[in-house]
Amino acid sequence: MAVLERYCISDFQDEVRALVARGSVGRQQRIYELKRFFDDRQWPEVEHLLNEYDYLLRGRIIDLVGAECWTND
Repeated sequence: MAVLERYCISDFQDEVRALVARGSVGRQQRIYELKRFFDDRQWPEVEHLLNEYDYLLRGRIIDLVGAECWTND
C-alpha cells in the first residue's frame, strides 16, 4: 500500500479498491483486515480516519469502497 503523508478518505478508498482488484483482500472481509498493510505508526491514523467517517472496523470492506460500476452489463 502506498504511504500517504496525510490520509484522506477518497485516497484511502482508492487504495483499498486497488487491493480488492488485485485480490489481496476480499469485499466481504472485515475492514480491520486492512491493518496488515500498514505499519504500527500508520494504523492509528487510519483508524482515526475511519472513525471520522463513521466506518466500523468490524464493518465489511464493501461498505468502505462502495458499489462497483460495471460498464459492460
